[in-house]
Amino acid sequence: MAIRYSKFLPLATFISDLILLNIALQCAHSLVFKYYSSQIESANFILLVNLVWISISTVTKNYIIYRPLVLRDNLNRFLSSLLYHLLVVLGIIYFFRLYEVSRWEMFFTYSLFFFLIIIQRSVIFFILDYIRKKGYNRRHVLVIGDQNIANRLIKSFSKHPEYGYYFTDFISEGMIKDFPEQVLMEKLISKNPDEIFVCYKYLQPSLLQKLVDFGDQNAIKIKLVSDLVLNNNYASIVNYENLPVIHLSSNPGLSLKVIFFKRSFDILFSLSVMIVGSPIFILLMLLTKFTSKGPAFYKQVRIGKNHRPFTIYKFRSMYVNAEAAGPQLSSETDPRITAWGKILRRSRMDELPQFWNVLKGEMSVVGPRPERQYFIEQLIEKSPSYKKLLRIKPGLTSIGQVSYGYAENIDQMHSRLRYDLIYLNNINFNSDMGIILKTIRVMVQLKGK
Repeated sequence: MAIRYSKFLPLATFISDLILLNIALQCAHSLVFKYYSSQIESANFILLVNLVWISISTVTKNYIIYRPLVLRDNLNRFLSSLLYHLLVVLGIIYFFRLYEVSRWEMFFTYSLFFFLIIIQRSVIFFILDYIRKKGYNRRHVLVIGDQNIANRLIKSFSKHPEYGYYFTDFISEGMIKDFPEQVLMEKLISKNPDEIFVCYKYLQPSLLQKLVDFGDQNAIKIKLVSDLVLNNNYASIVNYENLPVIHLSSNPGLSLKVIFFKRSFDILFSLSVMIVGSPIFILLMLLTKFTSKGPAFYKQVRIGKNHRPFTIYKFRSMYVNAEAAGPQLSSETDPRITAWGKILRRSRMDELPQFWNVLKGEMSVVGPRPERQYFIEQLIEKSPSYKKLLRIKPGLTSIGQVSYGYAENIDQMHSRLRYDLIYLNNINFNSDMGIILKTIRVMVQLKGK
């Protein structure tokens, strides 16, 4: 008999999500009611928020935790539901003019709710990972078809016990050909699998349809395994009527959800830095102005997303007309850099005015370093992969900047490129925050170069 797996987990997750939502609501309401506003019909608002969340959660099924365990994917699905929920609640309130809701209460509710969900999902994933490695909470898996493909699949399962898959048996192509259809189906049922992985280089449509029907009738998931082996590539299935097509790409591209949250973070972070740090900006501007002749700010045309040029702003760290002879890369001993400019560069504070570029939408807080067309042409000739970086917004800071630093020649720019290409394949909130924290460490330690 198959071990029951995750029988109550979806329901438990759904209920705990609802409880955490109400904890966030009560905490936010208590804070807002006490300090900001008392003009709110809280009972109606709380009822509306709960009803909408139950509806959205039921439709999106964000409470279901899929295998394999990928916390980032689960949180991304949850963020989508949270965004839909916010839009529906705001739409109902303002369209029907039901009552006035404090913006502060909305902000605290959703921020606290998401924070609590991160903690809750992390705990759930940790527990599931632990118990599956101990041999519990497993799904019984039957593999049929090509021996080589099946071996790769079984090897993958053995390397990742946290998947929670337990291999029960393998039925080869030869055995399937020898079995009458009824005998094959009885054999499949006798193994009592939770999932059947079908490994075929070529599968007859009639056999595949019979397996799908068999799975539907017996509540068994049927999964088709391709003979493709991908190395750091991404695949997605696109259905053209009844023809499934595998779309391969070296990077998945950014979803609208990621673009939305990345842009929202850019705006909030840039505004916070520019408002809180305005005294520092003024001080740096005055020091730059009075330590050498010339303007406090330096402007230069760089190339951004989709090869669009834009004007970048920096605190001037070089003497005026430093590039009178044409575009040049600088070095630590570059005589064109002023004494104050060396401090600016080592602390990376010369980059701070670029928060204005971020606010305008020309740059992001984190992204590949924007370059000039003159150097881009040389980089593309040396490494065509650089074109991939032009698909996203350049950043004020990047993993290449904090891990490698300024480049003094094309070869060094080429070496730094691999860091940005790695980032391109791993764009998420956690990696962005990690890069920001590393940048702050570089600034404090004056290790910018």
